[in-house]
Amino acid sequence: MRGLKDKVGVVAGGARGIGAATARRLAEEGACVVIGDLLLDLAQAVAEDIAAKGGRAVAVPLDGTSAESQAEIVRKAVEAYGRLDFYHSNLAGGTDGDIDALNCPVEVLDKSFAINTKSHFLATQAALPVMLESGGGAMIYTSSGAAANGAAWQVAYPMTKNAIHALARHVAQKWGKQGVRANVICPGLVLTEAAGVHLTEEFRKQGLEAVPHTRLGKPEDIAAAVTFLASEDGEWVNGQVWYVNGGTLKRD
Repeated sequence: MRGLKDKVGVVAGGARGIGAATARRLAEEGACVVIGDLLLDLAQAVAEDIAAKGGRAVAVPLDGTSAESQAEIVRKAVEAYGRLDFYHSNLAGGTDGDIDALNCPVEVLDKSFAINTKSHFLATQAALPVMLESGGGAMIYTSSGAAANGAAWQVAYPMTKNAIHALARHVAQKWGKQGVRANVICPGLVLTEAAGVHLTEEFRKQGLEAVPHTRLGKPEDIAAAVTFLASEDGEWVNGQVWYVNGGTLKRD
């Protein structure tokens, strides 16, 4: 893709799954990648793998729910590579105990907001000033098809993921004239390492039956979309929510 060579970006939540695949793809395209995660050993393994293949990457501990930690990973990106051109905010979680609206404990809702909404807000506050100083950049957020699907079995996760869409559109509208683009990727059913552990074979079978495609998603599918949005090829895309799901959910 055009315009990624020597660009610098953060991948938050890059130790495994979609984040790790995205870090690898960005490095293949010539970008310098700062991988942030609580799972630092796994993040370092991804960075070392990238370096062994000729790419440039470093791993940094990141607690996405901490403003100080978010500021530190941006500082490390500038320290290591001299600038910040894009930030892929890819944190998600907090689904344990998340059931319907009458039975979901408030503490589960609070945890979901912290991971799935607050972390993206704090990433924006940390990254945006640095991007604006250098004439712009790209914020790319990971949401979920759950934000639009209407799940009877889950309330907090879809609520908190929906908030990311409003954040991205706010950033696009407020700072687009200053060179900042903000977009959202909503993955469908992607077979990450975590999905392999938690999803039953029956669930996978049902998922495949529901998608008008020959297979379920791979982390590399989402990585390709994120990489496009970070590149010059994606510079006319702003304020959008993209559903990368094999056609399971169709949106205008």
